[in-house]
Amino acid sequence: MHVEEQFTPKTWPEAPERATLEGKNKFLGFWFFLGGETVLFASLFATYLALKDSVATPSDVVAKDIFELPLAFIMTMVLLTSSITSVYAIYHMKNLHFKKMQAWLLVTVLLGLTFLGLEIYEFYHYTTEFGFGFTSSAFSSAFYTLVGFHGAHVVFGLSWMIALMVRNAKRGLSLYNAPKFYIASLYWHFIDVVWVFIFTVVYLMGMVG
Repeated sequence: MHVEEQFTPKTWPEAPERATLEGKNKFLGFWFFLGGETVLFASLFATYLALKDSVATPSDVVAKDIFELPLAFIMTMVLLTSSITSVYAIYHMKNLHFKKMQAWLLVTVLLGLTFLGLEIYEFYHYTTEFGFGFTSSAFSSAFYTLVGFHGAHVVFGLSWMIALMVRNAKRGLSLYNAPKFYIASLYWHFIDVVWVFIFTVVYLMGMVG
């Protein structure tokens, strides 16, 4: 059981996420976890690049036939903006402004949900308009696996932040939960970085051919 210690802005550490041994251990463990995640995504990117030109028949669609760059660009801007709002949340966490931190996390969650909504629309559009389903070709399977795997990470990241916000709504900030908020924000940045690679490799390179 963790006893909550009362802090003021003057006594609150400059780096509360690493002010305790437990916080440092969580921080270290997260980087090991992120290493594994990076390997997984690298494998999916390699698979996609190997299969993106694989079609079963001459009539099968290819990337430049279906991808809508404006939609992908909007999704990218939404997700990058959410990364900025999470930075604001952590800034207020470091200054012991719990309510402001919660407010910016809420904005981050709303932007993340907007991104998910756009991604679901994109998948629905490709399926209904072009018949581009998961089993249509090796290319479609690689596309939905890579982008869908990232989408699953977005869902996990949103669930993580929401759980932290709800669980600590009445507790406020402490040296026990500060590392949790910080690591959740780092995870969200990782998701955003992966999407930048997806936007470049899948959409931009796909439109070029």
